[in-house]
Amino acid sequence: MVSSLLAYPDLQRPCPSKAASAAPAKVDLQRVKVPLELEEVGVPLNTYGGKDPLIAKVVSVKTLTGPRASGEVCHITLQTDGRIPFVEGQSYGIIPPGTTVNSKGKEVPHKTRLYTIASTRYGDNFDGKTASLCVRRARYVDPETQQEDPAKKGICSTFLCDAKPGQEVMMTGPTGKILLLPQDPSTNLILVATGSGIAPYRTFWRRFFIEDVPNYKFTGLAWLFMGAAHSDGKLYDDEIQEVLAAHPQQFRVDYALSREGPKNKRGGKLYIQDKVEEHADEVFDLLDKGAHIYFCGLKGMMPGIFEMLKGVCAQKELGYDTWYEGLKERGQFHIEVY
Repeated sequence: MVSSLLAYPDLQRPCPSKAASAAPAKVDLQRVKVPLELEEVGVPLNTYGGKDPLIAKVVSVKTLTGPRASGEVCHITLQTDGRIPFVEGQSYGIIPPGTTVNSKGKEVPHKTRLYTIASTRYGDNFDGKTASLCVRRARYVDPETQQEDPAKKGICSTFLCDAKPGQEVMMTGPTGKILLLPQDPSTNLILVATGSGIAPYRTFWRRFFIEDVPNYKFTGLAWLFMGAAHSDGKLYDDEIQEVLAAHPQQFRVDYALSREGPKNKRGGKLYIQDKVEEHADEVFDLLDKGAHIYFCGLKGMMPGIFEMLKGVCAQKELGYDTWYEGLKERGQFHIEVY
């Protein structure tokens, strides 16, 4: 029987200031049977559009972050009844209620916001009837006063994070092909995320290690690099530790906590690019052998990532442009940032 946390993620609670734990002993994590007809959905695209959205209902909204996190992130489960199928790595559009005034002075509905889906095609209840999103509440803090300005809060993220069970949500999509899994399930994957950018990777590890899909057997390595400011910003960490304990040979996790823990090799804060750089030899070796590398999260992480990659290429006497373009041409480099 699958653990209560994996079967019912709403039971997860943030663990404030949780210290890094030792490597877990291997445990048995039984896989969960799922409705296999969803293996035949292909790659659905734009089943619902902005003019005719699907009306789903909120099942639950749970906060994933602790009080010391740099922002609030919520796990939102929606009842779709399987009417808007998707595959791992895709996104849904959400249309917040209400209207706004456009540049021509006309009152129009709010624009669609895209969110990468955080559950597999089978949903958190493994029946294909729900889908979940990982949403960071967008807020604006004045840099001078350090006070939050409610007038500039994120319209859609606030709506979702404040939603109540039974509330209706307008959905579009699914969209996206950038973050889809490779066709070969033996491919090694390097998964780099900050904040809610972990959403697609949760779908990956649940498909790889939790669901019982006889015609899909992942045999590669999934290596997660996760960046956050504090331990309270670790998302789905209880679930991650359970999977890590059950599959230590195939699942690997490294955290970069910029405001606590060790410094980078230059004595500064440890950001996500610094953590990847610590393992540059292994990462580059995996990429040379065909691994795919994914980046998902705030776009502000990418300049540091690219600078780090250029530096490692210089150390290894590799031509960065040739190396990088080669990865893109072979479909090994995946970026979806916001």
